[in-house]
Amino acid sequence: MFVLLGGGSGFVGTAIRRLLLQRGHSVQLVSRSAGKDKITWNQLRKEGLPECDAVVSLSGENILNPLRRWTESFKQEVTDSRVKTTAALAKAIADASKPPKVFVSTSGVGYYTPSLTAEYTEDSPGGDSDFLARLCTEWENSAKLPDSHSHVRQVIIRTGVVLGRDGGAIQQMIWPFWLGVGGIMGSGNQYFPWIHIDDIAGIFVHAIESPNCPPVLNGTAPTPVTNREFTKAFGSALCRPTVLPAPGFAINWAFGAERAVMLLEGQKVLPKRTLESGYEFQYPTIEQALKNVTS
Repeated sequence: MFVLLGGGSGFVGTAIRRLLLQRGHSVQLVSRSAGKDKITWNQLRKEGLPECDAVVSLSGENILNPLRRWTESFKQEVTDSRVKTTAALAKAIADASKPPKVFVSTSGVGYYTPSLTAEYTEDSPGGDSDFLARLCTEWENSAKLPDSHSHVRQVIIRTGVVLGRDGGAIQQMIWPFWLGVGGIMGSGNQYFPWIHIDDIAGIFVHAIESPNCPPVLNGTAPTPVTNREFTKAFGSALCRPTVLPAPGFAINWAFGAERAVMLLEGQKVLPKRTLESGYEFQYPTIEQALKNVTS
């Protein structure tokens, strides 16, 4: 298949591209800069969609970027980087004389209302109580194609926190443990919806290749853990202590209350439809995943 990756130069996009190439597919990126096997977003708008079999929307500014203050302008940047780029791909598909067979778009587990007790599957309703839930809903709506394009199969993947050796959440989490101060965040009782980089790439490729794939897949591991359990497993994998907790007020101060929800309030998200669709996880437990990414 010939696959167009919108925003495919990031951490997750690079892993998806690598796996697609390993499986014999051809890949072209939509990027801010031109280059080999790339087109720019301006080219997409002016020239339309290249003829392809699949389109994947991956763009999105890192919402937990510690170097960016949580201001109204940054919130708008976070929104635009997801909604506008996804909408641009959806429009290009709708306008194409020969549209692709499948359009796979990204969302996040922030779609579900944070809870210490609720269990969420792909069939669970979304929330609208906070910025992240509203963002995910708007993000997913931006991917919708006109009714006249019902022949284009659509899949939305709601992604959890991605763990990987070469980047992702691990780079942001690892330094406190080497200083001996890694600890739980807030109460530690909140769920931490995680997934290994190889599995999130695998789920995207599975969605592209599987014609009977459901329209929504949860991109989270099948064994949810709390922040306390994750912290213990992470410290054990690094052979480092998990001594000093990060109190909620400190997380709120560092990230802003709306963004801190991702760290202090979690969701227990299960990949029910993902498993039913036939995807087999390479790293189903947190111990297996952390052993891989910290070795």
